[in-house]
Amino acid sequence: MDLARNPDFKATVRLGRNGLTESIIEEIRVQLSARSLVKIRLNRGFADGGEARSEIFTHLEEQAGARCIFSRGNVAVLWKRT
Repeated sequence: MDLARNPDFKATVRLGRNGLTESIIEEIRVQLSARSLVKIRLNRGFADGGEARSEIFTHLEEQAGARCIFSRGNVAVLWKRT
């Protein structure tokens, strides 16, 4: 799980102007079926404050069937449950 904290591990999903859509959630599911970790980045201004970010990451966990194992600022790493 050290990879989750590694800054060289690039975000493969970005949430921005189009918001949190079903296609974003499906993309996360697809990526989690191919590998165990997916890094997500929220564009600046997408969520106001830590509570809003936390709610978004929790929603992604529930919808993608994954667990958030790391979050800092606008970045979270989801891990596929086994």
